[in-house]
Amino acid sequence: MLTVTAPDGVPEVSAGDDLADLLVPLVELADGDIVVVTSKVVSKAEGRLVEGDREEWITAETVRLVARRGPTRIVRNRLGLTMAAAGVDASNVARGAVVLLPVDPDASAAQLRTAIAERTGRNVGVVVTDTAGRAWREGQTDIAVGAAGIVVLESFAGRVDEHGNELAVTAPATADEIASAAELAQGKLSGRPFAVVRGRADLVLPPGDDGPGAQALVRPEGADLFGYGAREAVIRAASLIAEDAPPFGAPATAEELTEALHRIGIDVVLVHDHELTCTADRPDAAGIVAMAHGWVVEVGEPGADLRLRPLTP
Repeated sequence: MLTVTAPDGVPEVSAGDDLADLLVPLVELADGDIVVVTSKVVSKAEGRLVEGDREEWITAETVRLVARRGPTRIVRNRLGLTMAAAGVDASNVARGAVVLLPVDPDASAAQLRTAIAERTGRNVGVVVTDTAGRAWREGQTDIAVGAAGIVVLESFAGRVDEHGNELAVTAPATADEIASAAELAQGKLSGRPFAVVRGRADLVLPPGDDGPGAQALVRPEGADLFGYGAREAVIRAASLIAEDAPPFGAPATAEELTEALHRIGIDVVLVHDHELTCTADRPDAAGIVAMAHGWVVEVGEPGADLRLRPLTP
């Protein structure tokens, strides 16, 4: 049985506060429990509550812009997380102040795990959470931005289901699932920044083994399929080929165009009689590259592969 407990009675957290001292008197911990704490509380205790303009702090925490829609910026921040506003939060703080994410959430989780063990003798896992949106769904859920002492990602690859089907890529992000379960008990406005998840001791690592942390859940730069918003991807495609594209009207060879498409991650699946066929997942980007190389794009049914041919045979 899985249970989630979010205790009341946590005071306002300030820089220098010991989170273990705040939590331990409120709950009776057991070996195998998973302690969940919001990144906002960790940040406050670590002095990451700062004053200043929120937009300027978003810029300071940003490594790369992923997409912009009006005033909203989706960015890849210094922790490698792709999220709105770089994780800079202006809620539940005084006006004129913002909370930045912890400098090293995995290290913060490890420190809290050690402190709990010293005070209680219990071996627990720790997850540091933050709220994030999802690209294809409305609303937000909590995710793990830091973790220590737990299995953050299970791999079912190679296992067989009850029908004999071999699983290929199934990999539950257990740290994120724990984060979301805890948020149901914590709430957003209830002043309960801690939660204790009990019933998944199998995910808790032995004492002294903090595991890879939540950083293991972050895909490396360039490894995701959607590293830019749609408009930003088109702009990037144009910039990548702007310097070496031949003048319009002097078509590149099929080999040159194929190489240019490969540089922006578009696969050419067929070359035949001075025509190319390429995958249609990014038609705008493919169109820009093709036109810059003196080719034209014939668009067929939605989702069909794109046919490219030189402007002049």
